[in-house]
Amino acid sequence: MSDLDDVNEFNRGIIEQFRANEGKVGPPFEGAPLLVLHSTGAKSGKTRLAPVVYQPVGGSWAVFASKAGAPDNPDWYHNLVANPAARIELGTETVDVTARVVEGDERSEIWEKQKQLMPGFAEYEAKTDRVIPVIVLDRA
Repeated sequence: MSDLDDVNEFNRGIIEQFRANEGKVGPPFEGAPLLVLHSTGAKSGKTRLAPVVYQPVGGSWAVFASKAGAPDNPDWYHNLVANPAARIELGTETVDVTARVVEGDERSEIWEKQKQLMPGFAEYEAKTDRVIPVIVLDRA
């Protein structure tokens, strides 16, 4: 059984490209900093994989539960809140991490920088009424 069995077709293709090309992928994420997040399902307890854009923050990585501006948070966000111990693939490296949702000034600083780095995130914010969560993944 592959760790990609429960991944949707779109994400499966991205993860396969990522793994075959040492973390590099083509459109729609070409040139974007991308990691593969391994979280534990909040309900299922199964390992779940998701390709996620990140921003380096010191020795950690910030990820954004934007879901392209959908009205609800992505499943991986709920998984990290329920089970903060996770793992990420960065290029050819695998790193154990602990997730924490950031708030206040820390969130604002990271979020504003992300919108400058990748203006699509400002579009996602404009599409939704929810505050898009920012999660920092600290090395475990």
